[in-house]
Amino acid sequence: MTFLSPSTRTATRELLTLAWPVVLARIGIMTMGLTDAIVVGNYASRELAFHSLAWAPHSIIVVTAVGLLFGVQVMTARMLGEGRRAEVGAVLRRGLVYALQLGVAACIALVFLGPWLLRQLNLEAGLAEGAGPALIVLALSMPAYLVSVAAQFFLEALGRPKPGMVAMWVANGVNLALNLLLVPDLLGLGLNGAEASCWATFAARAALAIFLVIYIVRLPEARALGIFTRPRPDPVAAAEQRRIGYGGGSSYFIEVAAFAAMTFIAGQLGANETAAWAVVLNVSAIVFMVPMGLSSATAVLVGRAYGAGDSEGALRAGLVGIGVVTGLTLIVALLVWPSAHMMVGAYNRDPLLLAIAAPALVLATLFFVADGIQVVAAQANRAAGDVWWPTIIHFAAYGGVMMPLGWVLAHQIGVNGLVWAVIIASLVSSALLTGRFMRVARRLPASTQALP
Repeated sequence: MTFLSPSTRTATRELLTLAWPVVLARIGIMTMGLTDAIVVGNYASRELAFHSLAWAPHSIIVVTAVGLLFGVQVMTARMLGEGRRAEVGAVLRRGLVYALQLGVAACIALVFLGPWLLRQLNLEAGLAEGAGPALIVLALSMPAYLVSVAAQFFLEALGRPKPGMVAMWVANGVNLALNLLLVPDLLGLGLNGAEASCWATFAARAALAIFLVIYIVRLPEARALGIFTRPRPDPVAAAEQRRIGYGGGSSYFIEVAAFAAMTFIAGQLGANETAAWAVVLNVSAIVFMVPMGLSSATAVLVGRAYGAGDSEGALRAGLVGIGVVTGLTLIVALLVWPSAHMMVGAYNRDPLLLAIAAPALVLATLFFVADGIQVVAAQANRAAGDVWWPTIIHFAAYGGVMMPLGWVLAHQIGVNGLVWAVIIASLVSSALLTGRFMRVARRLPASTQALP
């Protein structure tokens, strides 16, 4: 297989055709958080710290839950590859029920434990009390958001990513309008800026879920896909769908928990450091949506090849995804580097915040490529049936390397120390996961049985 071979060029075209709407949809997810942060940050830098601290525990739960739903995408793609088109509706139905269960459980956990957890973290005085109400509002939006994720994964696996992209950007419009109305308290509701912004997110997530579910049930081929058919019991497929989700959820939990821990470390340094880290993390997270979208598209193509018993096609799709994400993230890094000061200024023009956040954002561009490679390689591994090794590698890189290194370096050189820890962990993760995928794909048997 060479990069210029016809099959590789075809795989690249298929990847890019599927990926660009997925990338825009993922960017839309983070743009919602960016909108919140910019509106709140221009209202008051301390409110931005509240917002960041509320998102930290919420992000651990929400990203873990998204990973647990990854089986919807992979199993739909595999069944299409196997020619079992009429059975994909059962995957969706299981996924929606699972999403609601996860959403309710996450909501209850965050409402009752989230504010208490913030108070145990030795944060600067007043930060935990300000972030608590915002965290509760984010918790209430969890069921709707996870339903939207399951629906979006299903559409992407079908090769219909554009409706999800459009719906996400409409939801962003709803979020922006409500932010501009609620954060300055134009209605006199007495909410702090962070809490008001989270109510805007709540409404946008609800609108997104409603639209996507209605769109799916109105698909012309909905009956042919088995969406309205009560699925017969299939414990093997159900178990595999959950197994894929367990691997994805565990891996996402480790990574996002590690980044949340970095936010708490920043909180120990002070409000300005917390706000500066929030800006760096928010911009980096938006950039991360490019490889996140490419990882989903790569997983769909690898999953289809896996379902069809095409081991060479699975290897090709994964390597094309890794190659494309390398080029795109390098371009993004070169664009962000010279514009870092301007980007930070969009959040808040406080000279002290600019002095901390702008150099840290410049430094953060050094991990964009490695971070992109590792997420694409991890999803390609899971789509090829290798569920648990990506989780083990993420635990080693982000739990074993980044968190302790971040604590040591942050207390020595501040926010830049947190960034250096991310750079090193991302390099470790990307190298190990890429090597693992090449080994897994080359060993895939034609029977498509997963590796032990």
